[in-house]
Amino acid sequence: MRKPNIAILGATGVVGREILKIMDELDVQYNELKLLSSAKSAGKKLEFQGKKYTVEEAKPESFDGINIVIASAGGSTSKKFAPEIVKRGGVLIDNSSAFRMEKDVPLVIAGVNDEDLKKHKGIIANPNCSTSQLMLVLKPLNDKAKIKRLIVSTYQSVSGAGLAAINELTADTKAKLNGEKFENVCFKKPISFNVIPQIDVFCENGYTKEEMKVTNETKKILHLAPDTPISCTAVRVPVYRGHSEAVDIEFENEITPDEVREILKKSYGVKVIDNPDNFEYPTTRDAEYVDPVFVGRIRKNIAFENGITLWCVADNLRIGAALNTVRICKKITEMELF
Repeated sequence: MRKPNIAILGATGVVGREILKIMDELDVQYNELKLLSSAKSAGKKLEFQGKKYTVEEAKPESFDGINIVIASAGGSTSKKFAPEIVKRGGVLIDNSSAFRMEKDVPLVIAGVNDEDLKKHKGIIANPNCSTSQLMLVLKPLNDKAKIKRLIVSTYQSVSGAGLAAINELTADTKAKLNGEKFENVCFKKPISFNVIPQIDVFCENGYTKEEMKVTNETKKILHLAPDTPISCTAVRVPVYRGHSEAVDIEFENEITPDEVREILKKSYGVKVIDNPDNFEYPTTRDAEYVDPVFVGRIRKNIAFENGITLWCVADNLRIGAALNTVRICKKITEMELF
């Protein structure tokens, strides 16, 4: 198996650092490694596997000789450098929303739709964080009973909005406890001791961009019919790390809660914690810094025919961002798609 030359674009950010950590954990094989960032962060030193790397400013020539670029530097940066990466023969695994819904760009969850990787033309998109954990749960259930209708409510941690949002939760909480005034910047409302029913900007249909990402990306990844009814409400909660989701699914075919439990217990990347009588169900603390998507509260939905309701939780910085991009990197290396 050939070992690729890999570049991390956005290496100094929250997700970029997580990517490096997971590359080490998953023992990603590579020939050379290059760490790239904006001019502002260039020159910083990062240690990886006992070696110190100097972070370089990303320029077009930075991608000469690079086979795989894992990018987590924002959509505008990805759009700027994507043509340069592809022109030089590299494969871009992009963590932003820049290319997710483009027809010729595979939108991939490793272990869910790996075959779509073969269709890439130099760019592979990583789904939205809340979509990512959901797909590992829905894929095996859709294979069994076929999804007819889907309603999702997400409860998303502040780390999904970056380091500044993490710091704002801390500062706002301290100010609130001390009876001091605090001016929120990252969020439209105070985040401490609060729940905000808005993530991203509102669209003309009254949904937010985040909610429409879940809707559209789910259809693309699972190859559902375009008219499949899917609705999402995305909520920001005062949690540092970990996204939670309440999921209502109506299936074409009958499926029982026990069947769902058995299917998910055997599914890739999923762990079932479901014994409500003993108060055993997953929370964000269970998911911190680990890989599985945790599922619980599996029950028959009493509003839908052939309906199931469940609760799932995952570490958004891992499965929702860094983990999946690194898993894709391993997949395209194993499948020799670079």
